[in-house]
Amino acid sequence: MGKFLAIVGGLVSIAGGVLLLIRWWYPFKALVMGVIPPLLIFGGLIAVIAGISSMKDAARTKKLEEEAKEEEKKKKK
Repeated sequence: MGKFLAIVGGLVSIAGGVLLLIRWWYPFKALVMGVIPPLLIFGGLIAVIAGISSMKDAARTKKLEEEAKEEEKKKKK
């Protein structure tokens, strides 16, 4: 019985949401138009920070590998 109530409740919520979206279309549109630019800015900022971090990690890894190769050559001599 609980699963059935969850499905009915979900359908009622969807119907109510669609009706309110139709009624309040312009305020919803204004909200979306106001939210998208900051989301793009913050998303781009996070992508740039992640890219810089990845580049630093790759450089650090390469440096450590070179140091390990040099130590290996010293041990062989």
